[in-house]
Amino acid sequence: MANKNTKAYVCRECGYMTSKWIGKCPSCSTWDSFDVKELQQEPQKAASSAAGKAVRLSEVTTDSSIRFKTGMSELDRVLGGGLVEGSLVLIGGDPGIGKSTLMLQISKYLCEGNKKVLYVSGEESMSQIKLRAERLRIATDNIFLYAETDMDSVIGRTLDERPDFLIVDSIQTMNKKEISSVSGSIAQVREATASFMALAKKEGIPVLVVGHVTKEGAIAGPKILEHMVDTVLYFEGNDDHSFRILRAVKNRFGPTNEIAIFEMGQNGLTEIYNPSELFVSKQSFDVPGSVVVASMNGTMPVLVEVQALVSSNAYEGRPKCVVGGMDYNKISLLCAVLQNRLGMDILSKDIFLNIAGGLRISEPAIDLAAALAVYSSARNIVMPKGTCVFGEVGLAGEIRGVSFAEKRISEAAKTGFRRIIIPRDNMDAAKDFEDDLEICAARNLREAAEWLVERAR
Repeated sequence: MANKNTKAYVCRECGYMTSKWIGKCPSCSTWDSFDVKELQQEPQKAASSAAGKAVRLSEVTTDSSIRFKTGMSELDRVLGGGLVEGSLVLIGGDPGIGKSTLMLQISKYLCEGNKKVLYVSGEESMSQIKLRAERLRIATDNIFLYAETDMDSVIGRTLDERPDFLIVDSIQTMNKKEISSVSGSIAQVREATASFMALAKKEGIPVLVVGHVTKEGAIAGPKILEHMVDTVLYFEGNDDHSFRILRAVKNRFGPTNEIAIFEMGQNGLTEIYNPSELFVSKQSFDVPGSVVVASMNGTMPVLVEVQALVSSNAYEGRPKCVVGGMDYNKISLLCAVLQNRLGMDILSKDIFLNIAGGLRISEPAIDLAAALAVYSSARNIVMPKGTCVFGEVGLAGEIRGVSFAEKRISEAAKTGFRRIIIPRDNMDAAKDFEDDLEICAARNLREAAEWLVERAR
C-alpha cells in the first residue's frame, strides 16, 4: 500500500498541531504562528510480541545507577550522592548568578581520574571561557570546548568525541534547523531537551544543562521541560550578598528540597559546610527583636536570625508591614494573634521583619521566632543570650509541634546555644538534651512570652 502524504499546520512557537489553519494558537496564544507541514503516514504494522516482555521487579538490575562524585560534597548531597550515569540534570538561575562558574568548576573536578568533559557553549566564545578558567585557576587537558548552537552538530560532535560528561550552556541557545521558530522558543527548547535526554539514556552520558529563568523565577520554556529531565536544581542568590543557594526541586535519584550554600569569591564558588555558624555569628544579642530559629532546609538544620523592629506610626496613616525572607500573609496573621491573645497593641504600629543573611524560609517552624521577635521589639526586651526557638503558632495562640525536632535541638546545642524554647508536643525529642540545655516546652504563645520576660530580668 502506498504511503499517503497529508498536510498539517504546526505552531512555530509551541509545536501545537492542527488540521487547518487558524489565526491564534490555542496553546500559546500567539497570532499568525502556524506553518504548513507535510506529514507522511505509513501503514500501521501489527505489534510484534517479541518487541519486549514484562520482567519481574526482583530480576531488574541497578548497574546503570552508577554515581560520579562532582568534587563538591555539598553538591553531591543535593544530587543524592553524585551524578547518575545517563541522567539529565537541569540547573536554572538568574543571569550572572554563577551558573557558568559552577559548571566550569564541576568540569575541573570531573576531569580528575582521567575523565573527559565536553563543554558546549552557545553563549560564549572559547576565548571567553578560557578567561574564566584562568580566573578560576583551572588548567586541564581533559576539558574540551565546543562553541555551537546547532543541535545536530552538538549531537554529532558528542558521538565523535565520546566524552564521559556533557555540559550544555545553555538550553535556550540550542536550535534544530527543521523547526522554523527562533532559538529559545517553546518548540526549540522542547526538542533540544528531548534530544539530550535520548542521548543521555542511549549513550549513558551524564548531561548537565543550564537554563535561564523568567522574571517570575521559573525556568524559561514549557513546563514539560522540567518534567522531561531527571533532576532540576535552582541556583539562587541576590546582588546584596555573596552567598548562593543551590536547591533541588526535583530529583529522581535522591531527596528534594535539599540545599547547598556557596560563597561567591574572586576564585569562584566556595562550599559552606556549616551555614549555622555563618548566619548567627553576627547576631545582635543585646538588641531587642533579635531571635535565632532552628530551621530545616531539606534534611539539613540551619540556624538563622530573625530580626524585628516595631515602631510607632510616624505619619499617622495606614500602618506599614515590611517583610523580608518570610511570607507576608503569615506575619500579618502572627501580629493579629499577638494582639488578640496577648493583648498587645501591634496592628497600629509599623512593623519591619527580616531574616539576616538573605535566606528565605517558608516552613511553619519559623512562626514562634517571628512572633517572639515582634514581641521582644514591642516590649523592648532583649532575648536571653544563647536562646534558640522553633515551633508553629496557630490562630488560638497554641504552639504546635514540628518535624525533625531532634535535629533542630542537636544543631542548636552543637552551635553553643544553652537555652531553647520548643513546642510541648516535641518534648520527647529533647529528653537526651535535658542535662545540657535549659528547655522551655511551651503550650502556647503566652507561656513562651512569660518565660522570655522572666529570663530577661
